[in-house]
Amino acid sequence: MDLGIVLQTTPPSSRVVDLAVRADGYGFSHVWTFDSHILWPEPYPILSQILDRTERVVVGPMVTNPETRDWTVTASLFATLNEMYGNRTICGIGRGDSAVRVTNGRPSTLATLRDSVEVIRSLAAGEEIDYRGSRIHFPWAGDSRVDVWIAAYGPRALALTGEVADGFILQLADPSIAAWTVAEVRAAAAAAGRDPESIAICVAAPAYVTEDDPAARAHARDQLRWFGGMVGNHAADIVERYGESAPVPRELTEFIAGRVGYDYSTHGRAENDHVGFVSDEVLDRFCLIGPVDDHVRRLQGLAELGVDQFAIYLQHDDNDETLRRYGEEIIPRLS
Repeated sequence: MDLGIVLQTTPPSSRVVDLAVRADGYGFSHVWTFDSHILWPEPYPILSQILDRTERVVVGPMVTNPETRDWTVTASLFATLNEMYGNRTICGIGRGDSAVRVTNGRPSTLATLRDSVEVIRSLAAGEEIDYRGSRIHFPWAGDSRVDVWIAAYGPRALALTGEVADGFILQLADPSIAAWTVAEVRAAAAAAGRDPESIAICVAAPAYVTEDDPAARAHARDQLRWFGGMVGNHAADIVERYGESAPVPRELTEFIAGRVGYDYSTHGRAENDHVGFVSDEVLDRFCLIGPVDDHVRRLQGLAELGVDQFAIYLQHDDNDETLRRYGEEIIPRLS
């Protein structure tokens, strides 16, 4: 199983690049960044710097969306980076959350998401497509290729992922939810006549390496409670659409019972003060917290479910040590 990291582009940008360079040296396969241009600096110049200073890692957003950028511009971005650095880009995409909501927008429809995946992937590969009535292509794209992975939770989004995506991103590490979502994606792929095993599976969640000490675990949970709030946004969308009897595992929706709203001004931040509804039990399921042995055991369990990559949301008060211990202790054991 590959290991990646997910970084906010919180200033200084040089710090983001430094973490990525160190991850490349440790043998991580991917470096992902948030793509939320109001809350954080623009990620793509930073990704270009990461590519320039590394040798192996593949870079991309976790995740972009079809609403805030013209699809042809997104495709041109990936094709340009590929021309400069070889095919070392990947496009994580979803319907949109913070990037659209902070400007009073709404997530895209699944039909729009489907169309955007086809346009971005085809154009970035130099193929000619029909776009708004025009036949267009990038004559300079050469051998560029970019895989498009969809981030999804709900039944219809999971089905779309199986039908059209190169990979699936699940943004939580709960084993039972992972097993259900992977099965849904693969069933949809098979129904569409695709090879279910050809779709890459990525689980992305925070990881915090601690000593085997109750106080240390409690501190880590408080640092990561923001993640439950972020997942809660998507769970709330599912409940809004389907009601309390949503056709998803109860573990994905019942934890938001005490949720009363969300303030995007502290989105993705440890100091988020409106995620008290996220219990310690939920955090232990959604995240990886504890000593190295606990992380290895959880990762091995995810691999047994068919997960191809675990991407660490590296945003808490001990990023350097967690990155070091993954690089020096956990990656060698998984290898």
